[in-house]
Amino acid sequence: MLHSVLPEALSNMSPCSAALSTLSLLCMLLVSRASDTPKLRDPSAPHKPVRLFTDEDLVLYNGEQEDEPIYMAVKGTVFDVSAGKEFYGKGAPYNALAGKDSTRGVAKMSLDPEDLTYDASGLTEEQLKSLDDIFENVYKKKYPIVGYTARRILNEDGSPNPHFKPEDQPQFSIKDEF
Repeated sequence: MLHSVLPEALSNMSPCSAALSTLSLLCMLLVSRASDTPKLRDPSAPHKPVRLFTDEDLVLYNGEQEDEPIYMAVKGTVFDVSAGKEFYGKGAPYNALAGKDSTRGVAKMSLDPEDLTYDASGLTEEQLKSLDDIFENVYKKKYPIVGYTARRILNEDGSPNPHFKPEDQPQFSIKDEF
């Protein structure tokens, strides 16, 4: 019924009043429809914002401090590995991976200090395949993502990289990360 009365009512108004009335009705319609839409996320669930970590930020979560979470990055994605404290905590076998982006070490399955870096250049096809497998089937399945390394989207000087496109990053498979 409203749709048959509306055009007649609007034609009797000034153009400005008609525009405002139409905008008002549209807003009311959108608000009423939004309240009918199911929520995708439980609003009562705590929400942790995703953070951007510099190397200096990340090192603070290296497992050495008892009251701090343990973070490590793989492929520029920062994971909270605190649930694996027996592996990544102080004195644990993989503690060397914590507090940094250890992409190369994960790819090579190496704890050599030279390999504990984000740099994936020069890795073999087999190592890259292993990296992708571990990233998808271990880290993304077991540990929550708490952020990303600044290196993924910033220039060396810290300014935003206007040319950064997740889909153009050969070492990342990020369809569901951003």
